[in-house]
Amino acid sequence: RNFWGYQSIGYFAPHHEYASSGDRGGQVEDFKAMVRALHAAGLEVILDVVFNHTAEGNEHGPTLCFRGLDNAAYYRLEHDDRSRYVDDTGTGNTFDAHQPQALRLIMDSLRYWVQEMHVDGFRFDLAATLGRGAEDFDPHGAFLDAIGQDPVLGQVKLIAEPWDVGYGGYELGDFPPGWSEWNGRYRDTVRDFWRSTDGTLPDFATRLTGSSDLYGRGRRPTASVNLITVHDGFTLADLVSYDAKHNEANGEDNRDGSDDNRSWNCGVEGPTDDPAVLALRRQQRRNFLATLLLSEGVPLLLAGDEHGRTQRGNNNAYCQDNEISWVDWSLAGGRDDLTDLVAALCRLRLSTPALHRSRFLREGEIVWLRPDGEPMSPADWNEPFAHAVAVTAPAAGFALLVNAWWEPLAFRLPSDLRSERLSVLVDTSQDHGPKGELGPIDEVNLPGRSLVLLERRRSRP
Repeated sequence: RNFWGYQSIGYFAPHHEYASSGDRGGQVEDFKAMVRALHAAGLEVILDVVFNHTAEGNEHGPTLCFRGLDNAAYYRLEHDDRSRYVDDTGTGNTFDAHQPQALRLIMDSLRYWVQEMHVDGFRFDLAATLGRGAEDFDPHGAFLDAIGQDPVLGQVKLIAEPWDVGYGGYELGDFPPGWSEWNGRYRDTVRDFWRSTDGTLPDFATRLTGSSDLYGRGRRPTASVNLITVHDGFTLADLVSYDAKHNEANGEDNRDGSDDNRSWNCGVEGPTDDPAVLALRRQQRRNFLATLLLSEGVPLLLAGDEHGRTQRGNNNAYCQDNEISWVDWSLAGGRDDLTDLVAALCRLRLSTPALHRSRFLREGEIVWLRPDGEPMSPADWNEPFAHAVAVTAPAAGFALLVNAWWEPLAFRLPSDLRSERLSVLVDTSQDHGPKGELGPIDEVNLPGRSLVLLERRRSRP
């Protein structure tokens, strides 16, 4: 049973099990009431839509919807055997957005959710599939062109999961202007960097500053939706607690889900009461959360990561309608709760224009420094064992010190900050928030695997 709701049948129908008003139309009013309440609270609603496949599966699956209407008009079929389906999605079939009937259905559905249900945008599951033409991905294909010129849909937020499992299906950075994309490169790089993988420092710097290599040609930093964890994969607590997936409860002998090789379990896998291990795990979680919310781009936070939600090592909990995948709000305020840190980082981000720019950085706006305070040279960037860097924004009076090394490092401050009193805005080595103020001071000592954000002292709202 697909608890996540990723097995679509009707693209105009809210799932009745999510509603409190029954299944005879009450779910429509429930959805509208939910959107009104969220809008009243200042929240926009982004709907996760699955147009890339349906629940009918492959040629051996049931006939539930479009297969029984016009199979060839809605699904991609093998050229040499029209009784078989092309599977670019990993779920048995591929909805063919290149066909006029299928495209019209998708467009009508999207307009319905905007105009009748009042959502503010969409996240498109396996969006590379929707961008495929007769075979390969085409950034000017029928679906992407249709959305771009639609007077309704051209005004809402459009977010792509820019890959599928078909040939050449990793299309990160290839969607048109106006689209944002889940940045899988950001996820992989940040995970690798904080587990001290050699050679990751240059890419970490690029991800931290908005991924201009992917989006710098005609797009903005907001094209990058930065993520560490999402529903696909480990929760943040599990990322630092397990080396391997534990999907045994799914009934597939743990063969499902991805083999996540970018976790770091702090020396002990799974649940533990060892205070030292728990402290390391919390510190790594703070590193990930701080990196996410201090990076240019749009941060995506997985629900429950702020208070230590665990799926017990399950990284593919789509079929678990139980405690494995539910969000247990009673954990808030508990031992593993980092809600205060996330709230503080969100307030800092909101009140600091330098942390949410509408354009990419220009030369000279920031300066990259080695821990000894000297400017980074090309040789320094190319040193495989480089795991630490300082970045300063002279005009804004900020200094971000990052130490992904497993041992302490002393960072020499740039000359313009040594004579100043500095506010410690973020310190991931501290379990209960930053220390307050420093300075005048020449050096700052960072423990292993930690991050500090300093600001020239001033009044903040």
